[in-house]
Amino acid sequence: MQVILIQDVKSLGKAGTLVKVNDSYARNYIIPRKLGVEASAANLNNLKLRNANEEKLEAAKLANAKDVKAACDGKRIALKAKSGKEGKLFGAVTGADVAEAIKAQTGIEVDKKKIVMEPIKALGDYKVTLKLHKDVQAEVTIGVEEA
Repeated sequence: MQVILIQDVKSLGKAGTLVKVNDSYARNYIIPRKLGVEASAANLNNLKLRNANEEKLEAAKLANAKDVKAACDGKRIALKAKSGKEGKLFGAVTGADVAEAIKAQTGIEVDKKKIVMEPIKALGDYKVTLKLHKDVQAEVTIGVEEA
């Protein structure tokens, strides 16, 4: 029997895939636990539509990531922080601070989780990588200055 998986099943595959299993395994385990549905013509058509929609959304995300990269790649973002003697900061500059500075200076909103950096604890210029998509990365220079 062919089954379309609704959820990931460890021994069979990921959600949205078409797999062939024994009839009893499908009737007694997969279908009652809502892990999959029988591969009827209607369900196969729904799978094709869902996959096409997911591809369209993924393409839109990739295009958006490329636009953001073009807008901020290579730019210098100035950030002001309080510091003590010898240029050491009180506290640290984190990804959230960098995300706020990028939004304030360029108008582009970047999720703080997509900013790859170590906390900055001194004045100076630092290279920060923005992971916008699995295939798209941008590099921004953060200039930490005295407040």
